Amino acid sequence: MADEGIGAVAALGDARRRAVYEFVASAREAVSRDQVAEALAIGRNLAAHHLDKLVEAGLLDVAFARLGGRSGPGAGRPAKVYRRSATEHAVSLPPRGYRVLAEVFAEAVSEAGVEPALYAAARRTGERLASSDIEATLRGMGYEPFADGTVWRLRNCPFDAVARTHPGVVCGANLALLQGALGERGVRIDPGPDGCCVVVDRDTTGTKNNEGLS
Repeated sequence: MADEGIGAVAALGDARRRAVYEFVASAREAVSRDQVAEALAIGRNLAAHHLDKLVEAGLLDVAFARLGGRSGPGAGRPAKVYRRSATEHAVSLPPRGYRVLAEVFAEAVSEAGVEPALYAAARRTGERLASSDIEATLRGMGYEPFADGTVWRLRNCPFDAVARTHPGVVCGANLALLQGALGERGVRIDPGPDGCCVVVDRDTTGTKNNEGLS
């Protein structure tokens, strides 16, 4: 696992390859090499080279799709499209097992029934991380927000690994953390097919009230 993480970090050592990764990672949908080449003003072959290297490093996933909405006879062959891999990569020297400990804590909280104390602590932590700029706060916390109509949706769940094994505890704490940082009005659970389960109203002022988890 450590070797995989080091390999992934090494793959981003090239500035242009890192730019390719950042473009794909920020895209809401899978993108083609032509889209990457156009966005970064590089050749199609160079774009394909960097994309394939990022796939080899486990940073991107590849699929095939017909572009432009075409289908049926004459639509042409499906093209390769790329999106950020859901696989986590971490490098810790010497090795550390924070995820294991987080799972232990989550299981203990669930067994002891002390979720209210967890949510209160999460709100306090959120308050310490708050700023006047909602989008900057979310980015600083690792959520990767993007505007979707009247709400901010969060492309990344910073706690995804533990949320998969203890969703009730972790998602509740995640909601409380964001309510502490942004105010409870307009911060709510609204899960989508991927990303974080919380959404944030874009017009929220951060005004706090007494509603929410307890």
